[in-house]
Order: sequence, then structure tokens, then C-alpha cells
Amino acid sequence: MNKADSSSSLEAAAAAEASPPAASEPERPVAQHVAETDAIAAAMRAVAGKAEQPAEIAETFEFAAQPVPAATAAATAKSHIGVLLVNLGTPDATDTQSVRRYLKEFLTDPRVIEKDTLLWKIILNGIILRFRPRRSGRKYAQIWDQERNESPLKVFTRAQAEKLATTLEPLHGVAVDWAMRYGNPSVRSRLEALVAQGCERILVMPLYPQYAAASTASACDEVFRALTQMRYQPAIRILPPYYDDAIYIGTLASSLETELSRLSFKPDVVLASYHGIPKSYADAGDPYPRHCETTTALLRARLNMPDDKLIMSYQSRFGRTEWLKPYTDQTVKKLAKSGVKNLVVITPGFATDCLETLEEIAVENGKLFRRYGGENFAAIPCLNDSEPGMLVIWQLALRELKGWV
Repeated sequence: MNKADSSSSLEAAAAAEASPPAASEPERPVAQHVAETDAIAAAMRAVAGKAEQPAEIAETFEFAAQPVPAATAAATAKSHIGVLLVNLGTPDATDTQSVRRYLKEFLTDPRVIEKDTLLWKIILNGIILRFRPRRSGRKYAQIWDQERNESPLKVFTRAQAEKLATTLEPLHGVAVDWAMRYGNPSVRSRLEALVAQGCERILVMPLYPQYAAASTASACDEVFRALTQMRYQPAIRILPPYYDDAIYIGTLASSLETELSRLSFKPDVVLASYHGIPKSYADAGDPYPRHCETTTALLRARLNMPDDKLIMSYQSRFGRTEWLKPYTDQTVKKLAKSGVKNLVVITPGFATDCLETLEEIAVENGKLFRRYGGENFAAIPCLNDSEPGMLVIWQLALRELKGWV
């Protein structure tokens, strides 16, 4: 993206400020959301598969261009604002030691394992951390970016941060960085780096469309934990969940339509698979299942698909406790055994492809589907750092930076 493209993006942002996206309102009727995304879906279909930059896409959405006054630009240049993208995490390498270190950090987080009992400590240290790292390491090796010697999650998150920085360049004084909740680079290290650059205000963007205490809240915990070590704390804003954001829904719909048009088969069913959480967490008040259900309902309505053609499930359960149902692997198996021959799986809860999408869904569940009678299976890529995907991140950043830039 060149500077001319970035300038156009800034002009588009000025217009977007005059007409901000609707705030998240879980109880709003689906029909109202569909009406709001009509123009978005049409525009995304028009640009699908093309190489437009975010500025050009913004023009498709008919944002009116408004020049930024020189005085405003000068003030912004002195504002020292940071944006930090935060993703879940990844081991530094695929060897047993690296994976063990990552899993230990992840599985000792009280947001992830809420009942940290003596029995759990025995199971974790005596069984899980002894045997699981080697098996998980082999899975990571299947999807590892050998050229960069990094996981796809790290590659995509870095690319998202770099592209967002380029798009926000005309605002001046806005630094963009990225971090992992577990693993490297750590949240604390990148917050400290932004502060060292003079950032007095920092927007933290957890890349989780649907809120869950085990993901979003954990990222916030780590941010606030880092702040406790700072004498001079920056002002902090946290991106709220965007599970029902109009551009997010429209982009998901357009992306799915584009990917379906490229397949050699027509799916009998589209399965939206979300990362699961223990049912007890939802029973305690976690809004995560409601957010996932809302995303699915809005996407179904946007695509005009009946309930039995776009269904949802939860993947990646761990341990013997009950998790949110239906389970993805059991759903895939049931569909194949019931005569479904063509299946497409999407993962709307993931902003970037990772082990759970590239190995668990694309490989494991693909094999499972075929083993029980299915024929054609496809896992649709996440939005990642694609142009439509960056449009979502870009407009969310602009919305949350209002009043600061």
C-alpha cells in the first residue's frame, strides 16, 4: 500500500466519523442487522477477489472524503497514540520443550482453568505436560511456516499489524504493534515498547470477535497486570467484541460467497465452528455462546440460508467436563453418517488461521468426514490479512480511536 492509498484511507475515516457504525446491541432484531448490511454485502461481492486497497474498498462503501485540517493534523502528530493487536498465542517452535512452555503458560491461566485444584495441578504436571507437548508439537509441525520458522498465527498477526500501520500512517503519531497473550512477543513487552516510543494513549485490540472470559478477559488481565508495573501509565482503551458488527458480518458473508464460488462442488451444509468453552463458564454468565449464536444468525440471514443449511458447533474441547454443544467432531461425523456428501466449514470466531483451523478443522475433521461416508470437504480460510479482513480491523480501529485522533 502506498502513501496515496493511505491518504485516501484517512479521508474515508473522516467521513466514517460523521456516520459511525452502530454499537453492539445483542438484543437488536436480526432483520435490522440484515438491513444495515445490505449495502456492505453488495459492495464486498463487487470487490471480492480483487486487489483493492482498504482506501478503494472504503470508496465502494461510499464514505464521503473530507480533508483533515492542517491544525488537526499538527495536533495529532503530537498525540503519541499506540494500537496493540493481541492474539491468543503460539509456541516459539515445534519442539517438545517450546510447546511445553507454551502449554504451561496457557493452562495455568485462571481464566482458562478456573478450578485450579490440587488434583488439576497433579494432572497438569504429571500427565498433560509430560505427554501432550510432543503430540501437539507434531501437529504444529504440519502447519508450521518453515521459511519464517513461525506458526501461521504469528505470521498473520504480524502482517495485520504492519498493514494497519500503513493504513493509519496519515494520522501521524500512531504506532501499531502486536502481541501474543501466551508466548512471544508478550503483551507486557509490547506495551513497554509503545510507551518507550512516547505513546501516552494505547488502544488494545483483542482479535476475538466474540467475548469470552478465557480469551478477551484474559488479554485484558495481562494488559492491566503490565500497567501495575508502570510508574507512568498510558491511558488505555479496549476494543469491545465485534460479533455483530455490520462490516464484520458483511465481510464474512462476502468472503464465504467468494470461496464457495471457487470450489468444484456445492456444499449440502455449511458448518460454522467456534472454539468451545466449558458449559459451566457459560452457566456462570459468560456471554460467549450468545455471541456465537448471534454471529451465526446474522450470517445466516445475510446469506439467506435456512437453519439446516448453515449450522453451528463448538470445537477444541479439553478434558472430561462438559463443554458447549454440539461438538464439532460429533457434528461432522453425524452429518457424514446421515448422507451429507459435501461439507464446508467456516470458523467465524477466529480472526486468523491457527492450529485449530488449519490442523483440527482442515485435517482432522476433513479425515473424519470422509471416514464416515462424506466425499467433498473444504475448510474456508479465516479473514487473516486479506483486503476484506483488513477493512474490518481498520474500521474497528478508526471507530475506537475517535476523540484521540
